[in-house]
Amino acid sequence: MGSTTTVTPMAQADFKAVPHAAGSMLDEAARRFGARPAVDFLGRGWNWSEMAALADRAAAGLQQRGVVKGTRVGLCLPNTHYFIVMYYAILKAGGTVVNFNPLYTERELAAQAQSAGTRIMVSLDVPMIQDKISALVAQGLLDQVIVCSMAAALPTLKSWAFRLLKSAERAAIPAAKPYVRFSALIAGPAKPTAVAIDPLEDIAALQFTGGTTGVPKAAMLTHGNITANVQQVLAGSPPLVEGGERIIGVLPFFHVFAMTAVMNLGVSIGAELVLMPRLDIKMLMAAIQRKRPTIVPGVPTLFTAISNAAGTGMDLSFIKFCISGGAAIAAEAAERFERLSRCAILEGYGLSEASPVVTATPPDKVKRNSVGIALPGKGEKGEICVRGPQVMKGYLDRPDETAKAMIDGALRTGDIGYIDADGYLFIVDRIKDLILCSGYNVYPRVIEEAAYQHPAVQDAIAIGIPDSYRGQAPKLFVTLRPGASATEAEILEFLKAHLNKIEIPKAIEIRDSLPKTLVGKLSKKELVAEEAAKPQVIKAFFDDQSSGTKAG
Repeated sequence: MGSTTTVTPMAQADFKAVPHAAGSMLDEAARRFGARPAVDFLGRGWNWSEMAALADRAAAGLQQRGVVKGTRVGLCLPNTHYFIVMYYAILKAGGTVVNFNPLYTERELAAQAQSAGTRIMVSLDVPMIQDKISALVAQGLLDQVIVCSMAAALPTLKSWAFRLLKSAERAAIPAAKPYVRFSALIAGPAKPTAVAIDPLEDIAALQFTGGTTGVPKAAMLTHGNITANVQQVLAGSPPLVEGGERIIGVLPFFHVFAMTAVMNLGVSIGAELVLMPRLDIKMLMAAIQRKRPTIVPGVPTLFTAISNAAGTGMDLSFIKFCISGGAAIAAEAAERFERLSRCAILEGYGLSEASPVVTATPPDKVKRNSVGIALPGKGEKGEICVRGPQVMKGYLDRPDETAKAMIDGALRTGDIGYIDADGYLFIVDRIKDLILCSGYNVYPRVIEEAAYQHPAVQDAIAIGIPDSYRGQAPKLFVTLRPGASATEAEILEFLKAHLNKIEIPKAIEIRDSLPKTLVGKLSKKELVAEEAAKPQVIKAFFDDQSSGTKAG
């Protein structure tokens, strides 16, 4: 079965990342953990030797179809074993992974494919994905499409049921170019031709991001960036048993957080990856009870959803390592989950351009609302800048944007933060989200944190809206916990005891739901656009401007 050893966190002073070819991580997992469980997908399992053998065959198949060093191959897949196999196959063939979000529209997929120069795409034979990929083929944007079978990935009984009862959920795939079945891709040589990789120069992945300016562009992550960041995450983790952990994989692998903190971390320590193709809370809770994962990476809304579904009677004490990223987790939400699991949620901070992890909370000393240890410095608020082996090479074909994002060799994050006397980094807010009220800086996160202290509030988003007197004023959107009740007036009165006068929201709106990104993080941009489009807001702004009325 292979041996198990415990990985002990390394002291910061002793740590030095060793960059190497990212594709070798799967080979190393197969060498060390062989017959141990590697992947569980809805009840079907593969061991590490099987995963590595599939990746080798897929890499050889890619090389037979023209993939050479630097060829950009797209992955448009949900979390299945295919994603892991093809990710490492592309790297072993010498290619560059381009991560695509399967939920993107046809227009978004086309724009990203053109921007990245992606002519080969890997997809799944479900209409929701394949119909859009076929449209890209019709536009002449793709030369080859490698199609993976959903039915073939399922356990035997589920596979039969899927083939017999869910034919509408299977896309019709032409038996001609440019389409290639995954089964045909792996039907050739068992091993690819070895490709020499320079970890510090060769690009392993193109990760699309809005960056610090909000304009989508591809961060070029080298093999060294990716492998160094995995080592950094391990150095900051609690003791982990190599070959003995189980990680719940519900965060989508196309997102850089899950790529590193779920998939690559899991491969590097031989953990069993329990994969979920989408967030279905009933399916997730069933998988948690069936597999008893020891590591749960997530975003704040995931921990809230698990707490809500678990209630008070479910045992989650098998969880020993939780890391939350993407947004700040409210203290009450974290404490509620921690009461169920008896496991502290460790917050981290990162961005796509840094592969992505920059800081993480030490497991032995949690400071609520901090995202972990950073380099020593003063406690003044300022823009966070990052240096390290995980920082990207730059943006693909965008030297102008690369120059804007870097300063003296450091990555500008666009986030405001400060470092306390113990070296802990605290994120104050995004520069672009800052609300300017009468010349004062108002940070939405301060308002949101205050709202989370109200016992009825589940989710909260604060944004700036036009105000003729102050320039901008805060508006707060909230959802309520199941079974809880509160009015806008009650929440406003509660906030008066927790915020200063200039931070008090001009308006509060209770909604059934709030917009989220595709990884489940609360999203402000939809609410900002919605408020900006309201005629009454624009009219009130100009009316107040002309009359001199003092608002708020």
